[in-house]
Amino acid sequence: MIQNVKLNLKYTNIKEKDMMKYAERVTQIHKELHEKSKNPKEFLGWLDLPKEIDKKELDKIKKSAKKIQSDSEILLVIGIGGSYLGARAVIEALTHTFYNYLSHEQRKTPQILYVGNNLSPNYMNDIIDLIGNKDISINVISKSGTTTEPAIAFRVFRELLENKYGLKEAQKRIYVTTDAKKGALKQIAKQEKYTTFVIPDNIGGRYSVLTAVGLLPIATAGINIDKLLEGAKFAQEKYLDRNLKYNDCYKYAVIRNMLYKEAKNIEILVSYEPKLHYMIEWWKQLFGESEGKGGKGIYPTGAEFTTDLHSLGQYIQEGRRNLFETVINIKEPASDMKIKADEDNLDELNYLVNKGLDEVNKKAMEGTIDAHMEGEVPNLVITMDKLNEYNIGHLIYFFELACAVSGKLLGVNPFDQPGVEKYKTNMFKLLGKPGY
Repeated sequence: MIQNVKLNLKYTNIKEKDMMKYAERVTQIHKELHEKSKNPKEFLGWLDLPKEIDKKELDKIKKSAKKIQSDSEILLVIGIGGSYLGARAVIEALTHTFYNYLSHEQRKTPQILYVGNNLSPNYMNDIIDLIGNKDISINVISKSGTTTEPAIAFRVFRELLENKYGLKEAQKRIYVTTDAKKGALKQIAKQEKYTTFVIPDNIGGRYSVLTAVGLLPIATAGINIDKLLEGAKFAQEKYLDRNLKYNDCYKYAVIRNMLYKEAKNIEILVSYEPKLHYMIEWWKQLFGESEGKGGKGIYPTGAEFTTDLHSLGQYIQEGRRNLFETVINIKEPASDMKIKADEDNLDELNYLVNKGLDEVNKKAMEGTIDAHMEGEVPNLVITMDKLNEYNIGHLIYFFELACAVSGKLLGVNPFDQPGVEKYKTNMFKLLGKPGY
């Protein structure tokens, strides 16, 4: 079997015999998840999604992406949390590091900009300035259409489009991803005859990246969504093995819970590749919203090395010993560069002559893992052979399934987020919203 995404546990000091004590419980969770996967109330639609995705919806996504590419210089993605983080994670992982800064001729696809993910007037006005007179389309993503941040942004930019193009042309440039039947956004879309895509009832926002929620922006950026789904489908099949001994995904879930019982209650997802910045942000929401309940849960945070070794490295090495790290290692870089000789060698770098920068980066990773292990910070290492659509699809499914199993092991419901509503209630009261 292809090992394009592989878990290494040797830096955790966890013994296999101790891990295998969880085998029976993992088998029960596996059985429970798959037995309930067809029940829409269980929010398990993501479990079989790679194999069962609606082909008509997929074709519609591709067709709309091509239209946006042909008539727009910018796609404005309006959404917050799971409505945009997954798409942004994939786009930034798989496109040029400075994608949005390239000319249209270099990109050949629209700039992808994001709004509705905060309430800053500075951010909103700066986006408007950046758009200027460029041709744009909008993809607004919201299950209800009443979530404050994206709802405000949609009101602002819908008006901008209507003023710029007129009502009829604006209608052709607004793409709505929302509930199939109900909600304010669905009602607006039906009334205005916008092109619509469905957020499945049985898939929560943070598990929705492989639905139209993520796939339309991803396809618009020129990324092969078929390969992304192929990678997820491979992972779906690979992790059907309920035997903990042979299932890396379930091992990851178990080790996290074992470390948590040892008072390791903060997990740092680490990358040595800046392209994975938003993959870390997506992962933080996935695990934070899924596990942080009832006074329980591992706090998910992230770090980008080697950059953050010069800010957080000291704390990780010698601070409170309640940390562990999960490191994403990309085996083969998309590009590399050799370090050349300098006759004067004033920077004392000639010992690196003819070494690739990726080798230096890898040695920094290996040295850091060893150092942090010595400092009593366990490390799990997830190695991907390459950063491509197939492997990112695999990684997304790996984390989604691991999160579900980990939450079940922890004794919480990994598919709800009741605490998110508290700040909203307080905000609505302070703003004088009727009914609050």
